[in-house]
Amino acid sequence: QELRPKSLDIKQEELGDMVEKEMASTSEAIEDAVRRIEEMMSQARNKSSGVKLEVNERILNSCTDLMKAIRLLVMTSTNLQKEIVESGRGAATTQEFYAKNSRWTEGLISASKAVGWGATQLVESADRVVLHTGKYEELIVCSHEIAASTAQLVAASKVKAEKSSRNLSRLQECSRNVNEMAANVVASTKSGQEQIEEKDTMDFSGMSLIKLKKEEMETQVKVLELEKRLEGERVRLGELRKQHYALAGTYDAVEDGEAKPAPAPRRGVLKKPPLAQKP
Repeated sequence: QELRPKSLDIKQEELGDMVEKEMASTSEAIEDAVRRIEEMMSQARNKSSGVKLEVNERILNSCTDLMKAIRLLVMTSTNLQKEIVESGRGAATTQEFYAKNSRWTEGLISASKAVGWGATQLVESADRVVLHTGKYEELIVCSHEIAASTAQLVAASKVKAEKSSRNLSRLQECSRNVNEMAANVVASTKSGQEQIEEKDTMDFSGMSLIKLKKEEMETQVKVLELEKRLEGERVRLGELRKQHYALAGTYDAVEDGEAKPAPAPRRGVLKKPPLAQKP
């Protein structure tokens, strides 16, 4: 009893109400997520264009498909729970059934909460990505969390369900669909991230003449800075090679029995030292 999570420390007669409340709350969270994604889609079309709009639409569409799959999963899970309770399992009432199977009920509540929380987090992460204030990795992590919580919900429902139950088969099918849609979110997110990173600086649509001139000057400054840094690194590489040759010549002279100073390397184009042969 001491090891049980404190959040599950509720009266057994309240468990039935908690199950219905959490499933209803999860359904509301998913419906709200679908509405928010539609709003984000509209905002993305108004505030972005070109490659960014294409990436945002692809990611948000995959998130919408995932939300629809989760909504169907929750509905099917609710139907399966009703079927399990109506089967009785030796209990007279719904409240008595949940109280008698309190451990199972608590697992069901926990799984339902996890699904609803995952859907909410996914939408918030998608919102930040569209606004360019978040990370693409957040969407990927949320997709993995949703897949995990879905598996938890299916496992919790499967414990008390009849093996021949049609609702159980439907729930397992919904779970596979959720996993597939979550994988699509991950795939669209990764491809979108690569596309943005490759072409982010090449999308000049919508820029004014003044803005273009400013970007051109800033790019010229960056080019000059990089060229100067490159020249400095080349000089550093040359000095390192000089020292390497000097030390290598000293060691060769010592091995021959006489410490002769190493010849200074010729100025001009420095060549790479020969590759060491394998013993």
